[in-house]
Amino acid sequence: MIMVIVRSLAARLVITAAILAYLLRSIDPGAAVQAMLRMDPWWFGLTLVLVALDRGVMALRWVILLRAANVDLPTRSAVRIFLTSSFVGSFLPAGIGADAARAYAVASRTSQGSQAVASVGVDRLLGLVAVVALGVVGLAGWAQHVDPVLRVRLYVVAGVAGLTTVAMFWVDRLVRACVPARWHGSKWGWRITRLGDAVGAYRAHPKVLTLVLALSVAVQVIRVLQGYGVGRGLGIGVDLSYYLVFMPVALLLWLLPVSISGFGLPQAAIVWLLRPVGVPDAESFAMSTLFVVIGLLSNVPGALLYAIRRKPVT
Repeated sequence: MIMVIVRSLAARLVITAAILAYLLRSIDPGAAVQAMLRMDPWWFGLTLVLVALDRGVMALRWVILLRAANVDLPTRSAVRIFLTSSFVGSFLPAGIGADAARAYAVASRTSQGSQAVASVGVDRLLGLVAVVALGVVGLAGWAQHVDPVLRVRLYVVAGVAGLTTVAMFWVDRLVRACVPARWHGSKWGWRITRLGDAVGAYRAHPKVLTLVLALSVAVQVIRVLQGYGVGRGLGIGVDLSYYLVFMPVALLLWLLPVSISGFGLPQAAIVWLLRPVGVPDAESFAMSTLFVVIGLLSNVPGALLYAIRRKPVT
C-alpha cells in the first residue's frame, strides 16, 4: 500500500512539474510573484472567510448523508474526520484521496463500512452534478461568446453527465443484474452488493438528496466567489459572469488524480481560459497559484487535529 502511494505521488509530481515548466516557459515568474505581492489584503481576508464557509458547508452536507444512512457516528467525530481526511488527502491522488481517507476512517470506527463508502460516494456524485450545473448556468450566460456548435456539444455532455449521475442511484439493481447469483455469497460479491444496496438506499430520501444537492451548488458558488475575490484582489477586471464559465472547468480538473493539491493542470486551465478575455499570463498564473494556496490553508485545522491525534501519550 505504501509503495502504491509513493508511486502515485511520484507520477503526480512528474506531471505537475511538467505542466508548470510548460507554463513558465511563456510566463515571467518575477512578474507573477510581483502580482501576488500586490494582492489586496481586504480581498485576501474575504477569500479566507469564504474558504472557511466552504469547509463548513461541505462538512454539513456529509453529516446529513451519514444521518440519512443511519451511520452511528457523533457529529463532532464526523467533522473531525472530514477535516483530518481533507488534510491527509492533500498527499494522495486529488479528488479521491480525501474521499478514501474519510470512508476508511468511518468504516474503522463503525460496523457500517458500506454505508460509509456510500455516503462519501453520493457526496462526491452530487458535488460533480453541482459543478456541471454551475458550468451550464455560466455557459448560458456567456452563450453569445461561444461557438454554437461547441455550445451544443457542451450542453449534451452536461446532460449525459447528469443522467449518468441519476442512474447511479439504481446501481444496486445493476449490480444484482450483472453479478452472477452464485457470486453473491463470496467475499467480494457480498461487499459489492452491500455497497450497491447502501447507495440505492438513498432513493428513499429524496428530500435529503435535494438538500445535499442544494448545499453542493452553494459550495461551488462559494468557490467561484473565492476565485473572483482573488482576481479582484490582484486587480483582474473580469466580470463575475465569466468566472461562472471558466472556474467550473478548473474545479473539475482539480478533481482529476493527476495533480499535487491542485497545482499544475487546474492552473494551466485558468491561464488558458483567461487569455480570451485579455488577462496577461503572469496575472492569471498568480491568480491560479493564490487560489490553490488559499485552498490549502483550509487544511490547517485538519493538520492541527491530525497532529494532536498522532501525538504520543506520555
